[in-house]
Amino acid sequence: MQRTDLKTYREKLAHDPYAKLLGVKLEKVEEGYARVSLELKEEFLNFLGYVHGGLIFSLADQAFAVASNSREKVSVALQMNINFLKAPSIGDTLIAEAEEKSLSNKIGFYEIKVKNSAQELIAQAQGIVYRKEPRG
Repeated sequence: MQRTDLKTYREKLAHDPYAKLLGVKLEKVEEGYARVSLELKEEFLNFLGYVHGGLIFSLADQAFAVASNSREKVSVALQMNINFLKAPSIGDTLIAEAEEKSLSNKIGFYEIKVKNSAQELIAQAQGIVYRKEPRG
């Protein structure tokens, strides 16, 4: 079984323009698992004064992408859905954890939880990936 290299993923995330724009930090990666975090800023508010749901989705998606690509095959999202459960606060840190729940040669299923620094559940998501070819 291949050991996932955290340094490699940090470098990839550092070169991801969208993750860089948002300030996403990679905390941990293992085969089929990833944890990323993000500090909430005023720029992330929507017109109602709440943290934008798209930002929360983006953080969950980053964790999903890293976890699903932590093995030897390129994995691309087929579907992802999210449920928003609680509004987070500016100045807090959000942590998204993606965990592989099912894996075959071609399909992977992941559960993603987004929590605040007090470990309160902010959002819960599920995602499915198509696993393409071995990395080369």
